[in-house]
Amino acid sequence: MSSSAGRPELRQLVYFVTVADHLSFTTAARELHLAQQSLSQQIAALERTVGARLLDRDTRGTRLTEPGRLFLAEARAVLDAADRAVTVARRAAAGEVGRLRLGFLASVANYMLPIVVRTCREHLPGVEITTADVAIEPLVAGLRDGSFDLAFTRPPLVPDLAVRALAREPVCAVLPAGHRLSGRAEIALADLAADPWVLTPRASWPPWHEQYDRDFAAAGFAPSVVQRAGTVPNLLGLVAAGVGVTRLAASARTLRDTGVVFVPIAGAEALTVAAWHRLSPAAERLVGLLADLAGTTDFTTAG
Repeated sequence: MSSSAGRPELRQLVYFVTVADHLSFTTAARELHLAQQSLSQQIAALERTVGARLLDRDTRGTRLTEPGRLFLAEARAVLDAADRAVTVARRAAAGEVGRLRLGFLASVANYMLPIVVRTCREHLPGVEITTADVAIEPLVAGLRDGSFDLAFTRPPLVPDLAVRALAREPVCAVLPAGHRLSGRAEIALADLAADPWVLTPRASWPPWHEQYDRDFAAAGFAPSVVQRAGTVPNLLGLVAAGVGVTRLAASARTLRDTGVVFVPIAGAEALTVAAWHRLSPAAERLVGLLADLAGTTDFTTAG
């Protein structure tokens, strides 16, 4: 028997396995809702493709040939693999399996990373996750180029990234211990107009500094910046050393508990957001889970 080009069709394997299970074309055709003649033609086409007779059929009934017996095991394996492939694809489309590469702004990782990872482990056990804490510029670049599927950071960002707010907290003036305003329950930003300031470099993320400029302008002054530092721990160290004052989200107090005092600034708040460029099914599931959790949990203190 000559072999024809091509591979068997998946439906032909289903037909063959059904006939082999019943050893009856009549019963198989009934189960498959096919005319018996059509089923016979499909099996004949399959045998031509394979290049071997798979079934013997005579007045005594239908029997597997030796090639058919061996082919049956392989056909079942192919159909099982096809079923698994469909299941995996459907679960991936539902966000139940896959991979998530998560980026965390370094200053929010301390409280956000435990909550995010715990939520993934509890609700998305089939999703493989990797985490990285990074500065804002590489975080945004990673979202844009696909290195990160989802990131947790602070706005403002850039127009081509979508965000969803997950946490709100006060913005505080960070003062050296013993500062004249360190005993206040709350201060206005304008109360610090005469103080020297320490801030991050303007080039570190211009959208943040543009917002700072608007805030300072609304308070009626431009800060006297005496030194700049690239990380929150460095800013806190400079304040503790008496170099100047700064402003940070209240959660930053967990990074240093000596030499500095956090005093809320009236009317100022900081957001923590989930950000993405293209939202995968698994990322969408995670954002939804975290948004639901945010309704009952203060992420900045629960991590």
